[in-house]
Amino acid sequence: MPQRSMAACSATSGSNAMTDQPANRRGLEELAEGYDAFILDLWGVLHDGLKAYPEAVEAMQALKARGKRLLLLSNAPRRTEDLARQMANLGLSQDSYHHLMSSGQDAWTHLRDRPCDWYRDLGRRMLHIGPPHDANMRDGLDVSLVHDVQFAEFVLNTGPALQSTEIGSLEPVLRQAADRELPMICANPDIRVMRGEAVELCAGALAKRYEELDGEVRYHGKPYQGIYDSCFRLLGDPDPARTLAVGDTLHTDIAGARQAGLDSAFVPGGIHASELGVRMGDLPDPGTLTALFGREGEHPTHVIPAFRW
Repeated sequence: MPQRSMAACSATSGSNAMTDQPANRRGLEELAEGYDAFILDLWGVLHDGLKAYPEAVEAMQALKARGKRLLLLSNAPRRTEDLARQMANLGLSQDSYHHLMSSGQDAWTHLRDRPCDWYRDLGRRMLHIGPPHDANMRDGLDVSLVHDVQFAEFVLNTGPALQSTEIGSLEPVLRQAADRELPMICANPDIRVMRGEAVELCAGALAKRYEELDGEVRYHGKPYQGIYDSCFRLLGDPDPARTLAVGDTLHTDIAGARQAGLDSAFVPGGIHASELGVRMGDLPDPGTLTALFGREGEHPTHVIPAFRW
């Protein structure tokens, strides 16, 4: 039986979820004095996949003006240079934050540097499951791209090739790869993401199905510890007790913060909006929110209606 669900070069086990009721906050003004560094999710917190939230841009400017360090952390399966251009197009210029890290960058760095035996043993023939705009994930790597599972030594998974809500045509490829016991690198642990009002599958959904087929997966990104180690190096090793992670997804943003020993702020108007019956800027009914936290087993430190000052 292959060892699975590994993050980067080692597995990570977290502590039990907090059970204290999170505090509702109006915005960042109530939180800023308690923290020196902020690790911010992008999609569902700072933008909706189409454009930046104006209040979020204003809040980032307010935090920077008060000397806070801002790092944007995305589970996007692409390099940070590409992600920075995308953020600028959405209205988040590079001067609005200090650092940027992505799950794609973390995966690419591991494939380039081969820092442990698992990566060194992968081989060089790579099957890439992903859309055309993720092609730069292959740039600068000592790999040979193959298009037939039969010739591959491992799989790089950056998500469905088309905007999709079902795995569909990828099922046969996943089955063939699992039958050949090919290791899979998942460059985005997210299961789904919002694009405007629509929800799309991400690489994490394919990885989950691959595990159901008894395939081996290495994950890069939230909620795994390795990505937070990279963030802390970029931020200059701030005090974890004075670092706040902000996100809209309980099983990645909030779980990752907990496992890394950080306080967290949950934005309910993101990916969980439909099940909570809210829009961005709203606070859910307390009972509905408590029920969601109970189902997910995650309890953030704070709840904010939106990333706003």
